[in-house]
Parts: sequence; structure tokens; C-alpha cells
Amino acid sequence: MSLVTSKHLLLNALKGKYAVGAFNANNLEMIQAIIEAATIEKAPVIVQFSQGAINYAGIFAIKSMVGAMAKYNSIPIVLHFDHGRTVEQNIKCLNSGFTSLMFDGSDLSFTENINQSKILTQIAHFYKIPVELELGKVLYQGVDNNEIINTLTNPYQVKEFIYKTKADSLAVAVGSVHSQCSSETQLDIDRLKEISKEIPEVPLVLHGSSGVDENSIRDAIANGICKVNVGTCLIKRFSESVKNYIQLNPDVIDPRKYLNAGKEEMKDEVRKKIRLFGSSKIIK
Repeated sequence: MSLVTSKHLLLNALKGKYAVGAFNANNLEMIQAIIEAATIEKAPVIVQFSQGAINYAGIFAIKSMVGAMAKYNSIPIVLHFDHGRTVEQNIKCLNSGFTSLMFDGSDLSFTENINQSKILTQIAHFYKIPVELELGKVLYQGVDNNEIINTLTNPYQVKEFIYKTKADSLAVAVGSVHSQCSSETQLDIDRLKEISKEIPEVPLVLHGSSGVDENSIRDAIANGICKVNVGTCLIKRFSESVKNYIQLNPDVIDPRKYLNAGKEEMKDEVRKKIRLFGSSKIIK
């Protein structure tokens, strides 16, 4: 199967009250872990890359690796650009064969976020590629509660934002933070319900899920979250496994051995997340 876009996958998730896992990768072994796990679970999957990951691995190498694995696989696989800060970065990914884009205008004013977002959606939709946008701002680990509260998505702005930008999905700030792996955060489900009520036909996206309580994630999926981004906890398990392997085998010089150990640990984590999101066994 060729790479697919995220549009119908997320609309199906919205209808079916489950979420598609969107897993960040940085190298070949991480890509393998994500796709192999999703294949075992018979789940649609989004393999996503940040600008930093693209700088590290190379945009054409990423497209070639993910595209090749998709070609010989029966599950739907999306290649997504995560947290693109500029329209230009997104266009580069579009031209390179990515099948899903994200413009993160969370640092911009409401008006400028709309203006920049419209430029990208108009271009991407011409090529039938969906675009995820962000309203509000998901902060990073180390911020205090007051900072988080001040950057939460305003439910009364979302309808205007979607109407003017024509976004295919919307990343919302409802209490999670990036780069946290404590699994204790409780999301603002009441706020999420208000957002979903305003734009019931738009799939919502949760960023920073690694630090969120599992029951809170389930509640979020029941109230409109259709795509859940996972990065920090995957990288943590991968890295810790590699470190442990080398500590136990200090004479090892074959990178395939310790990288495979990391891959297997990450695969296990991806499978757990897919089952948590309710997307296991979706593909018959």
C-alpha cells in the first residue's frame, strides 16, 4: 500500500470514538518499531517527524524509508510533518512526498496565525494534502500551572479559526505539556467538551501525551481527540534500552545489536499506546 493522507483516517476515528497514534521517529530503527508495532496491532498509524528530526536524518531519506515500508505493508501509514513553524518548511515536506502537514502558529497572534495558516491550507488542499493547525499553545516541561492556564485553547475562538483557515484537524491545548513522561497530568476535559461542541465535525489532536494520565487520555478520546502525539516516552524507552544493553555488554561494537534492543523496547511501548487509543484491530 502506498502512503495515505491522514484526512479520512481521522474522520473515521472521530466517528468511531478512537484515536490514531502519531509517533515521532528520528532514525530507521524507530520507524521500524512504529510500523512493525502497528502492523501487529492491525492499526492505522501516523509516523511523524519534527524539523529537528528532518535536519538529522534528511528529508529524502525519511520519505524513502517510510515510503518503502508502506509499499509492502497492508496497514494505512501516514507520513506527517510535526510542528512546522513556517509555511516554507511545510512546502518542502509537501514537495518531498509527505502526506500530512502541520503549521504551528501558536507563537503568533490569533489574526496572524489565521493569515499564515490560510496560505498553507490553500496550497496543500490544491494537492489534496490535509493540514493540522494549532490554536492555543502546548508548552514544555518546567512551566508552572499559571503559564499553562494562560495558553489554553479558547473554545470561543475555534469556530472562527476553522472557518477562516479550513484546517483539517486542530491541535488543542487542554493541559498537557511537551517533554514530560510522568503520566500524571489531568487534562481539562470540560474545556475539551466545549471545543468539541463548537466544532463537532473537526478531528482534534492531543500533543504532549507522554505525561498524561491514561484515564484522562481515554476521556479526551471520548470527547473529540482523534490523533494522539507520542514522542518523549518512546525516546526514553529506546535510549534506556540501548544504554542498558551496552552496560551489560560493554565489549559490543555492532550497532545493530544495541539499536535492535532499543527498537524492541520502543515497539512494545507503541503497541501499548495503540491499545490505549482504541485503534487496535481497526484494520481487518
